[in-house]
Formats: sequence, C-alpha cells, structure tokens
Amino acid sequence: MGRVLVTGGSGFLGAHCIVQLLNAGHEVRATVRARKREPEVRAMVAQGGAQAGDRLAIFEADLTADAGWAEAVAGCDRVLHVASPFGGAFKHEDELIVPAREGALRVLAAARDAGVRRVVLTSSFAAVGYGHPPRAEPFTERDWTEVGQADVQPYIKSKALAERAAWDFIAREARGLELTVINPVGIFGPVLGPDYSSSIQIVRGMLAGAMPAVPRTWFGLVDVRDAADLHLRAMTAPQAAGQRFLAVAGEPLSMFQVAQALRRGLSPAEAARVPRREIPDLLVRLMALRSERMRQIVPQLGKRRRASNAKAREVLGWSPRPNEEVILATARSLIDLGLIDA
Repeated sequence: MGRVLVTGGSGFLGAHCIVQLLNAGHEVRATVRARKREPEVRAMVAQGGAQAGDRLAIFEADLTADAGWAEAVAGCDRVLHVASPFGGAFKHEDELIVPAREGALRVLAAARDAGVRRVVLTSSFAAVGYGHPPRAEPFTERDWTEVGQADVQPYIKSKALAERAAWDFIAREARGLELTVINPVGIFGPVLGPDYSSSIQIVRGMLAGAMPAVPRTWFGLVDVRDAADLHLRAMTAPQAAGQRFLAVAGEPLSMFQVAQALRRGLSPAEAARVPRREIPDLLVRLMALRSERMRQIVPQLGKRRRASNAKAREVLGWSPRPNEEVILATARSLIDLGLIDA
C-alpha cells in the first residue's frame, strides 16, 4: 500500500478512483480546483461505499497554474492524472488545447520532481480513433487520431495533442518517471452525486422524456467502475509501464439501442419513479428540422468506430461489464439519487 494522488477528485471518474484506492488500503490525496468542493468529494466517496477518514486529504490545485502541485504530490508513490478541462464555450481551439496539454505537462513535471514512480494518465479514445477513413476493423492502442483532418473537432484534437505531449515529456525529461495511459470511450455507470460525465446526459435525457428522437450515432462505452479498476491495475503492474490501454466494454451502441436497453431493462416500479415531460408535436418538428442542420455540421453522424479491449484483458487481466449492464446501472443510480427532473 502507498500514497496515491488523484487529480480531479471531484469528477465522476476521479471519485470512483478514490473509492477503489481507499477500499484497497491506500492513502489518497486528491486535487480540486476550489477547496470548497472538499465536502462534495467526501460525500461522493461515502456514496461509493468507502470510509475515507484521515486517509483522504484534499489539496487545491488548478491545471492552468503551478500553485499547489508540489504540495499535493509530495510523498506520493503514484499519481492518477484524471483531471482534464472539458467543453464549455470557447472562441479558439487553443482555449481547449493549451490547458489540456500544459496541465498534463505540469502534473508530470511535479510528479517527476517529487520522485513519483509512475503516473497513469487518463487520455481518451478521442486520441485514438478520429481523422481516419471508415474502417471495419477495431482501433487498437497502436492507432492515433490524425489531428490535421477537417472532421477532427477541437476537444478531440486537445486529447490527442495532450497525450502526445505527455509521451514526448517521458522520452525527453522523465528521469526515471514511468507513464501509463488509459484511453476510455464514453464513461457511464453509477453516479455518486450531481457531478458526472457528459455522456450520462444521454441516459438522463431519455429517462426524463426530453429526447423525442435520437440521431444516428454510435459510441463505445465503459462502466466508470471498470475504468477506475483499469487505472489501478495500470498503476501497479510492472508490464504496464510505457503502455496505452483502451478502456471499452464491447461493441459500439447506437442511441436507439441505449433507449431499447432502458425500456427492456428497467422494471415498471423503477420507471414509475422517473418524472417525465411531454414534448409538444411542434417542438418535435422543430427539433427534426434542427437535426437536419446538425447532420451537415456534426461530422460524426452515421459513423461507427469499433475499439478493441484485447490488450487490457490480456496484459492486465481486465474484465469489463457488458454494455447493457452499464446502461442500466447508470439509469438506476440517477433514479435512486433523484437526479432526473422534469
């Protein structure tokens, strides 16, 4: 057992990583952008079934500034760098790319200077499977997103460039620091509070009746508990040093298949606990018109990208939950915590 720093401790994946680390007997430190979020982190950890007590310490540190990182990482054996800027309004792609890249480098440098043995970086499938022609074979860890292609959006580009920068840092300046990278697809699974991944809005919107139609999109998914488990395996396995691992449960699901899984899997009693709203016919028609416009501007519609989890299974003994179980766990947690409103 050792001391592990988790960056982005108030986030969906970060909180689940803290839960599993505590349950495995580790001492945990976690960073948040604002210290006032400490009660929220501790509440999520308790909701996840871990007893934190004095084995969890919270530090304030932001990816865009140096302050706080040396203190947070001091005395740690390993770092799970889960935090990452995401989305929001921006005028130029650099407003996403620069914080993602510089934040990763800032954490790596602080870890190296503190004598950390290994950093596990949470990247994304966005760094693997975009900017390529359509293909039937699954993407693997050998693939990289082609950031120069016109259909690669700024968020996707930011993930690819940040991971590239991390590997370049290790090649040039590591001085003994090891790096392992996890590349998850869409992260679903049981939420621990109101802070969860944007992908979960898909399930939440379907349950609330706010989605009268679904676009022709497919995506891979993974349960947040399995993604956290893969981080912990990658943190300690000697053979994981210098490797990337795709975190994906199985074949991509379409939006319609997600809706079918919810309808098929939730019991009448569970469905009765969901507040719903009716969408007026006029609004449905307007949204349909809007979706035609979206078809022109969103290059991912109609594309299906497969990804292989063979490396994580074979090298680290990882065994993720199946897709439908992940979707239903997501829905039930939203219902149980009262996070669906009409």
